[in-house]
This record gives sequence, C-alpha cells and structure tokens, in this order.
Amino acid sequence: MTRLPKLHGQSTSGGILQPRHPPRFTFRARMQATGSRRTTLPAMPPTRSRRAPREAQTRRPAAPAVPASLTAVSAPGLDDDGIYTNTLFDGSDLSDQNSAAIEIDKCRIANSDLSGTRLSRAMVMDTVAERSNLSNLQATNSSLVRVEMTACRMTGFSWANGRLRDVTFRDCRLDFSSFQSSTATDSLFVDCNLRQADFHDADLRGATFRTCDLSGAQLSGARMDGTRLINCTLEGASGVTSMAGAVVASSDMVTLAHLFASALGINVVDEESPD
Repeated sequence: MTRLPKLHGQSTSGGILQPRHPPRFTFRARMQATGSRRTTLPAMPPTRSRRAPREAQTRRPAAPAVPASLTAVSAPGLDDDGIYTNTLFDGSDLSDQNSAAIEIDKCRIANSDLSGTRLSRAMVMDTVAERSNLSNLQATNSSLVRVEMTACRMTGFSWANGRLRDVTFRDCRLDFSSFQSSTATDSLFVDCNLRQADFHDADLRGATFRTCDLSGAQLSGARMDGTRLINCTLEGASGVTSMAGAVVASSDMVTLAHLFASALGINVVDEESPD
C-alpha cells in the first residue's frame, strides 16, 4: 500500500488521510443536529440619537480671590510687562497711561483714577475695583478673569477683542462703552447704565443683564443664544434680531414685541373702530 505524504494539520492512519482535529459544526448545524429550539435573544435597547449642542449655560460668576492683607502703593505707574500682585491701589492716579502686557493679580483698586489709560494684552485677575474712574479706558486683546467692579464711572470704557470670565459689573456707569468682538463667559451686569453701549459681534452667550438700561445699545452680530436679560430697558436698541435664543423676563415682552416689529418692518397701529 502506498502511503500518502503527511500534510500539515493532518495525520495518516493506515494510509487513510485523517484530520488532526474533529470537524467543527456551525451554530445552525448544531441546532439541526440536536433538534434544539432557537433561543430568542433579548432585544437591544434603541440607539440614542445624538443630542444637538446646547447653548452656552450661564452661572453665577466666581468671586475674586483677593487677600485680606495687601501692600499699599502711593505713587504707582503701569510699566510695560509690569506685574502687580497683592497690591492696594487706594486713591492712586493711574490716568492717561499707555501700557502693554501688564498683569494685575489679587489687587484692590479703590477711589483711583484710570481714565484715558490705554492697555494692550493686559491680564487682570482676582481683582476688585470700587468707586474708581475708568472713563475712556481703552483696552485691546486683554482679559478680565474673576473681577468685580462696583460703583465705578466707566463712560466710554472700551474692552474690545478681549475676554471676560467670571466678571461682575455692579451699579456701574457704562454708557457709550464698547465690548465689540469680546467674549463674555459667566459674567454679570447688575443695575448698570449701558445706554448706547456697543456689543457689535460680541459673544454674550454666557452673560446675564439684570435691571440694566440698554437703551440704544448696538447688538448687531452679537451671539446671544442663552443670554439672560431680566427687567432690562431695551428701547431703541439696534440689531435686536441677534437676540434669537436669548432668555428674557415675561415683563419685558411688550417692549420686545415693539422692537422686533420695528426690526421686521411691521407697522403697529391702534385698533380702529369699525365703520
């Protein structure tokens, strides 16, 4: 008898080719061979649809971490690349200065004058400003982080192309101010005069305005889905169609209805008596 050559994975027994492993049955073949019934598998839970992205959520701004003990300065200046930490500016004259890349951290500014000062690439963190004059202060590409400003005069104040995070303006005069192209995150305006303020192209989705006067404000191009406006005056504001997605108090709806009607070219007339 001629022996067949031994192949990989096979064995020979008496010249007969034999598989090394027993044949495998598929699941279907086993079911047919054993006569078992098909087991019904539990239904899979439905696949959850992907949620649409939510608008920015606002929260109460975090308080500045200002130390109780600060070092007072009598005649400070704002030098380029200067770093001011744990400092008390009380009655300081910081007006009409021109500074770049300064850092103010964990400071208190009280009864001081910063009017007309120009800043670029400035960083102000964990700082409180109160009863101070910031009128016509001009800042570009700068940041406010965990900052509180209370009872400050800020007419013509400008913070353009900048960032505001955890910032509170309380009882401040901010008429003719500008936050053009800036981003406000978890920021709060309370009892502020914002007449003729410019928010053109600003991202206000994380901002809240409470009992503020926004008469004549410029809102064109602003992103306001999620912005909260509570008991605010908006008479004469322009660009109100940017308010799509904003959250407003029901008491403000009558004023808003007239603003939207004007923006859409709708003429509102008193009801005429029948002929």
